[in-house]
Amino acid sequence: MDRRPRTFGDVVALIAATDLGDSPDEMRAGFARLAGPQPGAEALRLGPVEALAVGQGPTLLWFHGGGYVFGAPGTHLALAHGLAAGNVRVVLPGYRLAPEHPWPAMLDDALAALDALDGKVILGGDSAGGHLALNVALQRPGRAAGLALISPNTDRTGRSTTRGRETDLMNDDATDARLAAMAMPGMAPEDPAASPLLADLSGLPPLHLELAGDEILLDDGLLLARAAALAGARVSLHVTPEMFHLFPLWPDAIPEGQAALARIATFARRLSGVGPGL
Repeated sequence: MDRRPRTFGDVVALIAATDLGDSPDEMRAGFARLAGPQPGAEALRLGPVEALAVGQGPTLLWFHGGGYVFGAPGTHLALAHGLAAGNVRVVLPGYRLAPEHPWPAMLDDALAALDALDGKVILGGDSAGGHLALNVALQRPGRAAGLALISPNTDRTGRSTTRGRETDLMNDDATDARLAAMAMPGMAPEDPAASPLLADLSGLPPLHLELAGDEILLDDGLLLARAAALAGARVSLHVTPEMFHLFPLWPDAIPEGQAALARIATFARRLSGVGPGL
């Protein structure tokens, strides 16, 4: 498809027609085709890290998904513009990808991007980017004013009960595990970096989660919401039924995706003191 999909049906057809391949290069090219043509953005640097930015308003530092193997700031600009429509400034830092650069290379880059900014910052991310944002918040206590996550990976120990389901158009457990093996080779599932559900969550800032009803990572997010709330964090959660992993990547074709991004923007504005909250 040489244009962005316009309807939910277009997105479903695009997913069905796109083979991500087997090698990292094939997966990167396949995901770029899946993401489709993207709108423009401002280029900038955050210390040693290159980044893209869109919009005006409170800054939301957003880490892109892609299993730590594919994806880039440039594949997530439609999502970023969807967030920016809610009057926030979205900054998407790049980070090194596996398997060429396994963990913690991507964490080091994400921390460098945060460290280049002053004061408290609202952090966010989708899928692996949500896992990364959560780890950044845990590594820099007090720096995150809030944490907005779309379908984060949080558990690799078997606690999550939805990973084996076959209803997710965009993800499956075998692929997710293969990407994790490339990104975190030899890391024990019980390591809190791999499974931040097991980390000390008592210092988390306000947390907002957007999950899809049909995705394999649904219970990852539900378990995180429960654990964070029990640890004392202020948690808000929205599950969009009958949706698949990363449906907000196409906010111009899927109204529910734009609605999810609008909720995140509202969350960010509230924490910045410039608008009503959820």
